[in-house]
Amino acid sequence: MYEIFTDTAANLDCSLLEELGVGLIPFSFYYNGEEHRVTSLQEFDGHAYYDMMRAGTDVTTSLVQPQRYIDGFTPLLAEGRDILFVGMSGGISGSYTSACIAAVTLGEQFPERKIRLVDTLSASLGEGLQVLKAVEYRAEGVDIDTAADRLLESRHAMCQVFTVDNLKYLKKGGRISNLKAAVGTVLQIKPLLKGDTEGKIVCFGQVRGRRKSIEMIAEQYNRYVEQAGEQTIGIAHADCPEDAEALIELLNRNHPPKNIITACYEPMTGAHVGPGALALFFCGKREFHSDVK
Repeated sequence: MYEIFTDTAANLDCSLLEELGVGLIPFSFYYNGEEHRVTSLQEFDGHAYYDMMRAGTDVTTSLVQPQRYIDGFTPLLAEGRDILFVGMSGGISGSYTSACIAAVTLGEQFPERKIRLVDTLSASLGEGLQVLKAVEYRAEGVDIDTAADRLLESRHAMCQVFTVDNLKYLKKGGRISNLKAAVGTVLQIKPLLKGDTEGKIVCFGQVRGRRKSIEMIAEQYNRYVEQAGEQTIGIAHADCPEDAEALIELLNRNHPPKNIITACYEPMTGAHVGPGALALFFCGKREFHSDVK
């Protein structure tokens, strides 16, 4: 048996992770000169947090250092357990590199143990859905290497498409990789964004008005989803639950999924997408990542 770990960016509540037997590497966020961590999304007041950002409070994040992964993994390795870590995209955060550094260090200390790392190329529920798949594999008796290899292959089918109310948060953190990021959201112009083949965020279009942006997210789903009725999809929002409900209604019209998980963006990732962000995560055709039309 092996232990599964993920990080805060997976947007899965700590109580659920504990129930599933998944360890958590906590990420930090900072405001008013203090470090903060959320230990339970059930207790996270998303409305208050995003209202604070709307009011002008500057929220920042920092690179997770290798030591935090070492501290999390070491006790289990010392007990003779192997580790499967399913983490946030290395395309938008250097924290995955820290996990790799930690794995090398721990590999020297525990040469008889296996440490497999999976860069999900995603964040939020795009990452979280892959964590749940890892749990499913383990429950089925799939060994750690096979589970890791399957995740590394299937991650390319994870599609993430979203819109934000203001690009300043993504631009401030350097999370946008193409020149279209220069287009603002004045005159109700809303950007359409997706994860590319490297797990980076790219802007592939703009539309006028919030409703149209939600419709375009649904259009991407209708165009690229595969076997919708057999999969669980994810929707994350940054304090805009009504928009999440509007998106669910659109998704159920043509290709209703088996199940939908909804969550308020956890605060670390939320600091980069900003209030009003709305994201959809589903498994679909691989050309989704390279098609920016």
